[in-house]
Formats: sequence, structure tokens, C-alpha cells
Amino acid sequence: QLRMLVEKVAVTDANILITGENGTGKEMLAREIHALSARHRKEMISVDMGAITESLFESELFGHVKGAFTDAHADRPGKFEVADHSTLFLDEIGNLPYHLQAKLLTAIQRRSIVRVGSNTPVPVDIRLICATNRNLSEMVDKGEFREDLLYRINTIHIDLPPLRQRREDILPLAEMFLKRYATKYNKPIEGFDQAAVREMDEYPWAGNIRELQHTVEKAVIMSDGRRITPA
Repeated sequence: QLRMLVEKVAVTDANILITGENGTGKEMLAREIHALSARHRKEMISVDMGAITESLFESELFGHVKGAFTDAHADRPGKFEVADHSTLFLDEIGNLPYHLQAKLLTAIQRRSIVRVGSNTPVPVDIRLICATNRNLSEMVDKGEFREDLLYRINTIHIDLPPLRQRREDILPLAEMFLKRYATKYNKPIEGFDQAAVREMDEYPWAGNIRELQHTVEKAVIMSDGRRITPA
């Protein structure tokens, strides 16, 4: 169902909001959408909204001109300009402070940005994909997220269910990671024994695919036999 939705929306330029818990593969899904889109020839530009300080927000996203502030020694394009004719992925959009959300909304609506220290609008042609592990509708109700921004980024909403709700995916993912790390660490491991498969299937995987990946990597490193056991 998710695959069909992704294939249908990837070929459009519709803004997409991907929601899901940490470790469910939101950025991976964004990269897949980009790869299936007409913009795939250019690299997707990824921005972690939780990692950008408020003071650098405008400079990071919209760029700056030489002399705009003390360390601005040269003109520098922001992520919007770099993502021109490509996809801009804004991860953890729910972490963006309320007063900065208006600036993001203006850029999305006008399809142009103004570099810090300049008055000249620069047109940008981007495909926007946002992701969050937070409930943005709840945040709107609490006055923590702008409703108009939510409508703008949420043309298509894709929700990635946690791993515990799609247990049939656990073993294929684990086997894929096993193959990858057995090759990387040069280990002659052939698979998981039945008890290990049972344990993986019953485990809650609070960290989702990321936790599964790290668990399999650790098991490969620690293993001495040809099969991964529960131990």
C-alpha cells in the first residue's frame, strides 16, 4: 500500500509530509521518492531542522551576501538555492520554533528567497519533503505549530508505521543487514537460528529499523559461528 502511494506521488511535485517514530526510515523513504521523481539527476538536499541554531536559520536556509554579518566573508547560497531543480528534505520540521515558521512559509508560498543582507528575491524551484516524529495537528491545537504551514507542507501525508506493527518486515530487514555486515566484517555467517528468529519477532523494537540494524551489526561482530543465536 505504502509502495503504491510512493510510486504514485513521486512523479508529481506535491509537497509531502512523512510522519513516524524515530528509526522508522523517514529519510530513506524521502530518498526513494526523490530517486523515483523527475528531479533525481540532482542530489537531494537534506536539512536537520533540530540541529540548526535560531541565529543561523535564515543564513542556512536562504543564504547570505558578503558583509551581511561579521563572518560573512563571501556570498553563500542557502539550502533552498542549492536544492533548486531538486528535492529539499526538511527533517524534524516539528522542532522549528514558532516565530521562524512564518519565514519558511513565506519562502514556500512565494517560491523565492531573499539572502540575508540582500533585498533581491531569488526564484527557487524545489520539491519539498518534510518529516517529523511529532504530532503536528496536536501542536497546532496547542499553538506550537502554524496551521497555514501545516496545510502547505501536508499535500500528501505518508505515515510510516513502527516496526512492531509490521512484524512480517523484521526478518527480511534483519537478513538484509546480516548479509551487509557479514560481508563488511568478512564473517562466514549464513543466517539466524530459529530461536533467534523467534526472539526478534517477539521483541518490541522501540528504536525501530535503526535499532534492528545496530543489533544485527553487533551480533555479526560478536558471533563466532555460522548462525546467529539469541545469545
